[in-house]
Amino acid sequence: MAPPQPNTDPGAPPPAQGSPHEAAQRRDWVAYFDRMEGKPPRDTLLAALDAFGSVDPDAPPLALDLGCGDGRDTSELLSRGWRVWAQDSHPEAIRRLQARPGVEQALGDGRLRIAQADFVDLQLPSTAQLVNASFSLPFCPPDEFAKLWASIDAAIPPGGRFSGQLFGDRDDWAPLEDRTHLTRPQALALFDQYVLERFIEEDRPSTQPGEAHKHWHLFHIIARKRPAPSPPAPAQGHA
Repeated sequence: MAPPQPNTDPGAPPPAQGSPHEAAQRRDWVAYFDRMEGKPPRDTLLAALDAFGSVDPDAPPLALDLGCGDGRDTSELLSRGWRVWAQDSHPEAIRRLQARPGVEQALGDGRLRIAQADFVDLQLPSTAQLVNASFSLPFCPPDEFAKLWASIDAAIPPGGRFSGQLFGDRDDWAPLEDRTHLTRPQALALFDQYVLERFIEEDRPSTQPGEAHKHWHLFHIIARKRPAPSPPAPAQGHA
């Protein structure tokens, strides 16, 4: 049986109710955004922002919000005085983000830039104090993930942070070939130049019964990049 096709017609009736992860599994992002409407910012983002503390309004730092969806995290970043570069590949995500309160003004005064692009073609700004990727990086194709992660790592300066999620290899979606799942050692290896401020492994069944049931295996991460190591001192000559 062919998989259900995403309903992208804004004039069509709403899809049957179901869990957000069912919509995400089939990449029906319009249905996913509908299920997630009104949800608060992700805990990993909030904790990362708290770790930074208040920002200088005369020199607001830049955050990249990768896979921003309808903008729940982008809005929080703007409300806390950050500049934001928000990316998503789906036009409906961009439309919903642009409709959020305060976004039009942020676009007008340059505090917000929006990029509609997928992870394969993504060109990140050269540096950002925070890269936030809430449940988005696993949807990068596995053969493109190393390149994407290298660009994320290159954009974060010493003292900057990453916040977001990665999916583990015991997740029920791991057999799907279009997304990236990592073992715990693989996930930890991405952060060997970082201080892990949060690394929570979630490995549990979902609460939904029947076909909606899913086994979750994911990592919730906040990491601060270490300062670059100092060059070795020159050898002392002998008299």
